[in-house]
Amino acid sequence: MSLLIHVLACAFGLGSWVAVNGLWVELPLIVNSLPEGWDLPSYLTVIIQLANLGPLLVTLMHKLCPGPHKERVVIYTILSIGVVSCILLAVFWDTTTVVAGASYSLAFFIITFFLSLVDCTSSVTFMPFMTQLPAKYITTYFFGEGLSGFIPGVVALAQGVGIARCVDSNHTEGNYTYGNVSTSHTEYLPPNFSIEVFFAFLAVMMSVSLAAFVALNKLPRTFELSTENLMPDTEGAVSSGLDNPGAETDEVAVKGQGEAEGEVKGKALLAAPQLSTSQLAFIYTLVVLVNAATNGVLPSVQTYSCMPYGNLAYHLTAALASVANPVACTIAMFFPNRSLVFLGGLSMLGAGFGSYNMAMAAMSPCPLLQGTVGGEVLIVLSWLFFTGTTSYVKVMVAVILRDRSHSALVWCGAASQMGSLVGSVTMFPLVNTYRLFESGDFCSTRCPV
Repeated sequence: MSLLIHVLACAFGLGSWVAVNGLWVELPLIVNSLPEGWDLPSYLTVIIQLANLGPLLVTLMHKLCPGPHKERVVIYTILSIGVVSCILLAVFWDTTTVVAGASYSLAFFIITFFLSLVDCTSSVTFMPFMTQLPAKYITTYFFGEGLSGFIPGVVALAQGVGIARCVDSNHTEGNYTYGNVSTSHTEYLPPNFSIEVFFAFLAVMMSVSLAAFVALNKLPRTFELSTENLMPDTEGAVSSGLDNPGAETDEVAVKGQGEAEGEVKGKALLAAPQLSTSQLAFIYTLVVLVNAATNGVLPSVQTYSCMPYGNLAYHLTAALASVANPVACTIAMFFPNRSLVFLGGLSMLGAGFGSYNMAMAAMSPCPLLQGTVGGEVLIVLSWLFFTGTTSYVKVMVAVILRDRSHSALVWCGAASQMGSLVGSVTMFPLVNTYRLFESGDFCSTRCPV
């Protein structure tokens, strides 16, 4: 039964961000087909954050009308919307509409909004639901959440998203060099299977998540632990290092005592880690800043950061960076570290990689080491380590707050969405109004040697 719950928790986590993650890994192909071009990611970040209306309503519901039943109804609803939206996206993703004399991907934007509504709302519904299960399953859930990016990334690699070559004016293949003749241009090779098939695959993944949630709600009552009754698994969580290590001392102190002292033992094990006001402020500030960077600031300029190195670099960045999330969750499962000093230092390391990515975007279309294998490898690795370090921080912060209380985890989701909103709203005018970032064709752009 324990293995079954692990599998279901992982499958349930697939539906958390699969739709939005799927859009990001498919962008190397989509940006070459829709009229917004390289600016498309900045539009998507704003649309995704507009969908924060969902989390705000759910957070308000938790305050005014608390109860696990309402939470389950919300999850059923948003997963169903996700399945339908993925199907509609497969049909209407390339439909354009003329607005004020210019073509826009209006249908794509509307459907993306509903997909984002599903994924953003999952932050304040899926994790709180998981607190009804023993503590060990929340890491499995996060692993499934990581797979929601990893699996679409692997499928995108098999699809051959956006692979391109340079050809001259006579349509013969040119050399892959920078500063070549101005008649050279980019020719994008067709993918191994269509965008429509890819979005249909996302619909299947959302359906798997919905089925897993149904199964979790059908489990025997002995496994449906309420948020006030987490005692059966707490001892195991302590031994695994995911809970307050000082609780083991409490267990020894009361061992062999009477029934009354046995109750004290249970309460000691269940006690949430004591966090001061300043520590809580640090944790929530960290949540806001990390999510602002990972969900708003950096994604808005990923095209400008990677495309100058060629479509292959962008393709590998989008697909392989998604691997870093489940890897970070796996590391957190076996090597958890609750130290706030460590998490702060790891966040600073991630900020260093993020700063490099942002600097390359600012230098577009002529970033450092352009036209070299080293430059391409460096930009891919920088995005990979940026995603990995920040993902580990997210997981450990959620585990810390999960052990504190149900409401702490709810507000963790709300803080993550607030950070994402601030990051995306800040970047949109910089990209689309002030045009601080410049695009270019990697085959024809002339850069200083």
